[in-house]
Formats: sequence, structure tokens, C-alpha cells
Amino acid sequence: MHSLLNTRSMNKYISLFLLGTTLLGTTTISYAQKPATASLWLTRADRSALFEKQKEPLKFDATGSNNFTIAVDDKQTYQSIDGFGFALTGGSAMHIIRMSADSRAELLQNLFATSENNIGVSYIRLSIGASDLNEKVFSYDDMPNGQTDPTLKHFDLGPDKQDVIPVMKQILAINPAIKILGSPWSPPAWMKTNNDTRGGRLKPEYWGTYAQYLVKYIQGMRAQGIKIDAITIQNEPLHPGNNPSLLLAAPDEGAFIKNNLGPAFKAAGIKTKIILYDHNADRPDYPISILNDAAARKYIDGSGFHLYGGDISALTTVHNAHPDKNIYFTEQMVVEPENQSTIDITWPVKQLIIGATRNWSRNVLEWNLAADQDYKPYTDRGGCPSCQGAVTINKNDVKKNIAYYSIAHASKFVRPGSVRIASNNTDKLPNVAFKTPDGKKVLIVANASDAAQDFNIQYAGKTLAAHLDKGSVGTYIW
Repeated sequence: MHSLLNTRSMNKYISLFLLGTTLLGTTTISYAQKPATASLWLTRADRSALFEKQKEPLKFDATGSNNFTIAVDDKQTYQSIDGFGFALTGGSAMHIIRMSADSRAELLQNLFATSENNIGVSYIRLSIGASDLNEKVFSYDDMPNGQTDPTLKHFDLGPDKQDVIPVMKQILAINPAIKILGSPWSPPAWMKTNNDTRGGRLKPEYWGTYAQYLVKYIQGMRAQGIKIDAITIQNEPLHPGNNPSLLLAAPDEGAFIKNNLGPAFKAAGIKTKIILYDHNADRPDYPISILNDAAARKYIDGSGFHLYGGDISALTTVHNAHPDKNIYFTEQMVVEPENQSTIDITWPVKQLIIGATRNWSRNVLEWNLAADQDYKPYTDRGGCPSCQGAVTINKNDVKKNIAYYSIAHASKFVRPGSVRIASNNTDKLPNVAFKTPDGKKVLIVANASDAAQDFNIQYAGKTLAAHLDKGSVGTYIW
């Protein structure tokens, strides 16, 4: 007991008087600095503040009120964060590339730089071939009806060279470390059972060819200076109604990874991550069933989710079943009525930014980056006529929408390499906390209640008094 008391006394003595880092022999002992103030970036439901830095910093002190307290604890850590961002669809890139050089540069700087009032988007999703938000459907190896190309002699990145690739090069000039996810909506029609861009299945005789098609995509983009960090196997594999789309059942996806794509990547020396599923949270059994197969699992990095169905807690269900595999949030459309006087910012922040990361996701991607005032372009026979962009582009004019602001509350401050840390949650004030690579703490809070909320933020023995109006979102940084 005497020895234990001495140890505790010594630790208290060091923490009180050194308040920093002390070297004892070759061991470094670090102690958390007591925060003095926090900055606040705020969005109010009435639009009087739209991701706006508040002028007066908030002060931590040793006291607190009797209000609810959000206690932040960086001794409890969870997953690392890869980033936050949007899908750069072909339609998004088409609008951006048609802007004047100065307007395009200003927009991309605002989206992808972190300085001043820029929002620091750090993760992008590309479609492999066309998505349903392209002007027209295409693959990288389209053939005349009745013809095939099993050796992929005619493979070419084609239309992407006109918009997606040059826009990505400008983005990479701003943020060379941005993570890029590629997702296919459909193989070339000649590989499919229905010989159509919409629906159908991948013919078994072309499984190996399609694996090489994806290898060629990664290699082709790399030749353009664009590193694809990860791919999903199929966007929304259980929804063959999009144009383009493909029906890909879980047993087929697992067999394709195990027998074709995984070995093809290994043979080609490709390190691009393979992510399963890429569909709604109502079917956690889909990725779990594939991950249960050890022969497939060895090639798989993790599972991707959307939230058009199911509950965000399904991400934790998959994490718990296979905690050695990562979780990603790869798509959600976030829209608001045009010219509405209020902004429902709490829904996407609560469900996606907070919900996905509290359920182990390493990223959050919203759908999509840009559209025009008519939500164009989109494909016929199954494109999305209501997919609002994070920004609306009308020639050189840019309007920022709800998806822009919801991602901004995380992307600017929760930089890649940040780690989620513990904070106590509540239905009225859902929240999530992170520690950044440079040691800052970031707490994102949404007031999801029907009234204004006064509350405390507690960290390292000090307390900050905070207030959020109904429907407001705050990002606190210290």
C-alpha cells in the first residue's frame, strides 16, 4: 500500500508541476493540456448561420451548470478516419469542367482546400464507367450489338477523359492525398445475361474477363496520375432498376472475389482495397455471409453501406461479426426543397456524420457533388431525376446546398488520420468526438430536439457551457 501511495503521489506531482512531457530515462510520459477555449462553427436552422465560425471563442472553466453534460474522453479510442466527401459523378464533372477556368478553380479550392473558409473534402467516390447521373450510359469497352471483346482489346477510359479525369487532376493538385473510391454500376452489356445496361447478371464465362476489366481501370487511372484507393464490387447489387445497374447476389459476389478479382489483383500487384456490398443497411447478412468465407475474406478490406433502407446500427452488427474488417459509408442522397427558408441540417448530421462514425465507419460520402438547377444530367430508363448536388451549378454560378454544409461540419476539421474518441450520446443532442493527428479535439453536436438546448462540454476536468438553438448543428474545436 505504501508503494502504491508513493506512485500515485509522484504521478500527481508530475502532472501538477511539469504540465507537459517529462523524460524518465528513455520513457516519455505525456499529460493532456487543460483546454482554455474552444472555437465554434455553427449552422442554424433559420439559415442565419451556415457553417459560420462564431466570433467569440467559448471558455472552459472548472465549473459547470446542472445541464446535460457531454463528456469527451480521448483515452477511449475507436476507428481511424479516412475522410468525408461526395461522389464526383460524370454529371458533376461535366458541370465543373464547363465552368470558366477562374470559376472552376475557385469552386474546387473551396471544396478541397482546408485554409480559411474552405471545407477540406478528403474523400471522393468515382463511378467506374457511367452512373445514373451521367448524360448517357457507357462502359469502357462497349461493342456493337452481337459482338464481344473477351481480351478487352478495345478497353478505353473514353468519356472520363473529357471531364472526370481532368477535374480529378485539378482536385489532386489541391489535395494530393485525397482518398478515391471507385464503384461500377454495370459491366459492359455484352458481359451480361440480358445484353442490356440495366439489370441482368454477369455471365459466368465473363467473370474472369470482368476482373481484368477492373484491373485495367485501376491501371488506366494510375497512368493518368489518379490512384484508386479502394473499389466496391457493385453499386447497389440488389437494385437492378437503375440505368446502368446489375443484379449481383451475395453468393455470386463472394465467388467473384474469391475466384476472380482477388487473384487478379494479386497477380497484377494491385494494392487497391476491395470493399463489399455497397448497398442499404437493411441487409447486413449480405456482407457477413461473404466475410464468413475465409477464402474470400482474405482479399476483402471491409463493407460499404447506404441508408435508403434499414438502420445505421447495422454497421455495428457487421463490425461485431468481423471486427478485423473495416466499415465504410459510401452513399446517401441528401436533398432539401428549393428556396426553403429553413435548412434541416440535423438529419444528415445525426444520421450520417454522427450515426455512421459512431457505428464504426471510417468515412462518410454523400450523393452527389454537383448538378444543375434541374438536377441534370441523369440517364433515361432509371436515372435519378431528383438528385440534388451538394452544389448547384448554373454556368459559373454556384449555390451551396444542405449536403455541402452537412459534410463541411466534419470534413474541415476531422482530417484523415483522426481517431474517433468517446463521448456520451443522447437523443436530444446526438454527437460524436474525434482526436485529430495534431492533437486537437473535435466534437460535432446536433440539436435534434424540439427546443433550444443548454448543455455542458467536459474534457480533462474542465467544463464549457454551450447552447444550440432548435435544429442547429455545432462543431466545437479545442
